[in-house]
Amino acid sequence: MGVYHYKNSELHIEDVALSRIAAEVGTPVYCYSFKMLQDNYHALSKALRGAMPAQDFLIAYACKAGSNIALMKALGDEGAGADIVSGGELERAKAAGIPADKIVYSGVGKSRAEMAAALEYGIWQINVESVPELDLLSQTAAEMGKTVRIALRVNPDVHAGGHEKISTGRKQDKFGIDIEKAPEIYDYAAKLPGIEIAGAAMHIGSQIAENAPFKDAFARMATLVARLRASGHNISRIDIGGGFGITYKDEKPMDLESFAALVKEMIAPLGCQIILEPGRALVGNAGLLLSRVLYIKNCPSEGKIGAGERSFVIIDAAMNDLIRPTLYNAYHPLLPVREAAAGTPEHAYDIVGPVCETGDTFMTGEKLPEMKRDDLAAFMVSGAYGAVMSSYYNTRALVPEVLVKGNEYAVIRKRHDVADILAMEQFPNWLK
Repeated sequence: MGVYHYKNSELHIEDVALSRIAAEVGTPVYCYSFKMLQDNYHALSKALRGAMPAQDFLIAYACKAGSNIALMKALGDEGAGADIVSGGELERAKAAGIPADKIVYSGVGKSRAEMAAALEYGIWQINVESVPELDLLSQTAAEMGKTVRIALRVNPDVHAGGHEKISTGRKQDKFGIDIEKAPEIYDYAAKLPGIEIAGAAMHIGSQIAENAPFKDAFARMATLVARLRASGHNISRIDIGGGFGITYKDEKPMDLESFAALVKEMIAPLGCQIILEPGRALVGNAGLLLSRVLYIKNCPSEGKIGAGERSFVIIDAAMNDLIRPTLYNAYHPLLPVREAAAGTPEHAYDIVGPVCETGDTFMTGEKLPEMKRDDLAAFMVSGAYGAVMSSYYNTRALVPEVLVKGNEYAVIRKRHDVADILAMEQFPNWLK
């Protein structure tokens, strides 16, 4: 029996009926499986352990994929560290109990205050993405009387990723330092106060399903490491990023065993600690967004749907709750919470939310069992870049998140309301 399954014709997450969560917490609501989080982490860890000693790698969860502190702690308790990209995520990692020596700080726009907080906490490594950042980091460390371990994130000019907006390793992308210029920048970094060179880093994209782009990038990284060592630099760590693809519709997921074999072949011989930054691969299929049907709208007649006409299913979840379909043209399979009886007719539906934009559309022409008002339905594979990218657009409050373990669940983010939104705002003196 899988984590998601029908029991007595009701869709369950582990041993909890989604209809129970809807009744007790309300909709929309994000639901996560504790077991799936564990299983995903263990699958990656097992593949890597089969290729190299456990002490030679660190799985630093890219918490931008889903940064609820309960999710981070669940993974941290299994042994994961954290890959962070902001000062706020540093505070989340600390709150989740992630040790400083398992935190890696990536990102192109670190502020002085964020650098200082990371230095004060003594995190494992900062991945530097530009010379101006390197200069500011050196200045900040020197002023604090500290030394910071760094890796330069290099851009290997490798195209990878399932969408233009999530490919990060091409020369034209904003991320990293041109790999051809990296040696001279390492020489420059070695002379700066407060800087200790520890390694090299890369991250080429997201939703990658094949080894080919990794193989290309790994070859370039291995050449760079050899060149840096020949110049006298101590390269004891290599951050190879993440971006492993998962299945939303019919995509082929990354084969973790073959990826681990590639790492063993091309990266392990460098004798470095290997850092990985998986995000989506750990939480993507561990979460779903549960929603309720508000109305069925048949256009243009509002009567029985006819040829060439549209049938809209208007649900209570919206693009501010799950923006991936409108931002990335992403697909999230929709499952009815009540299992359709055999022979139930199917219709082509446009699944839309209540936000005042045509872009608030999740699916167009999706064939689904006949739906009616108050039906519950779940957008599957919504654990990554779902709740974490939600907003207050249209003054819609953030929805709750719950974590399920076995036959119990806990609310890990309470439902906000309009009062919470308005409490963050105030009139200027001249309007009072």
